[in-house]
Amino acid sequence: MSSNIRIGISIGDIHGIGLEIILKTFNKNDLLKKFSTVVFGPHQQCFEYLTEKNIDKSLVKKIFSLDEIEENKLNLLENKNYNHKVHLGIPSKESALISYESLLHATSELKAKKIDAIVTAPIDKYQIKKSVSDFIGHTEFLEQNFKGESLMIMTSDVMKIAFVTGHIPLKKVSQEVSTEKIIKKTKQLNYSLKQDFSIQSPQIAVLGLNPHAGENGMLGIEDSTLIEPAIKKLNKEFLFDVSGPFPADSFFTKDNLSKYDGILAMYHDQGLIPFKTLSFSKGVNFTGGLNIIRTSPVHGVAYDIVKENSANEESFKQAVITAYQIMQSRLNIKKLSSKEN
Repeated sequence: MSSNIRIGISIGDIHGIGLEIILKTFNKNDLLKKFSTVVFGPHQQCFEYLTEKNIDKSLVKKIFSLDEIEENKLNLLENKNYNHKVHLGIPSKESALISYESLLHATSELKAKKIDAIVTAPIDKYQIKKSVSDFIGHTEFLEQNFKGESLMIMTSDVMKIAFVTGHIPLKKVSQEVSTEKIIKKTKQLNYSLKQDFSIQSPQIAVLGLNPHAGENGMLGIEDSTLIEPAIKKLNKEFLFDVSGPFPADSFFTKDNLSKYDGILAMYHDQGLIPFKTLSFSKGVNFTGGLNIIRTSPVHGVAYDIVKENSANEESFKQAVITAYQIMQSRLNIKKLSSKEN
């Protein structure tokens, strides 16, 4: 093997396409030669899934301890038995709980530094909340369990875009946007572009909040009173290379996307709509800002196609590759830092 890196994978909802895209990602390629891989999930239900979908099981090895990991295999680590029958495509409180406990297990091993990164397969958040009332999503869960403040970064070969606000109602966005928050999120993005993506001098574009970035105050004042001061301070005091605010409706051109290393959007759909339009099949959700590495595909559980064996694994595959690349980037920075000291 070329490294001792271990990538952990939380199983996701076993009634959805998670196991399908995991198997497709690692079947007939060299990824398993680059690092060890362990999937956290129950043996019986996972093999029941593989049987029902007539998927070759030879790639998967059942293990009960990380000490049993085998190279060039998908190691399936079980720490709890479940009395649950798999029903593909059917939302289920029980299958959702399996996905949540897989996440708990992977998180525990990540905390113990027994794995180096985590890739999360799609979950059904609504079903999980039936058992775990305070669960919002992967990002919020990981922020509660690790150091730092999370920053959702959607990344692909086309763009890397982060967000000032996250999963909040649209009517609350303008209340949550502030000069201080824009500065903080831009600093986080700048740091991640350097540390995680090996971009030495990032150029960052900041989008406006209102249509046409406020149109000189006619369509809103936040662009001139909140966003512009933040950009000026970032450039003057922190010596960043930040431009904007750009009208979001005309920003996502080929020239702009090739010019800027990172983009800061003001709210969820402002950035996610162009990102998923241009990068859906190969886009990756990376949780920046934390002291751990977590990536995921950009799609959900896809109950509607789970019986067809037609799920596209490219986004999940890129999530795995991105986690490995970020790990390599961080290791290289540590090596350079130790040489300098």
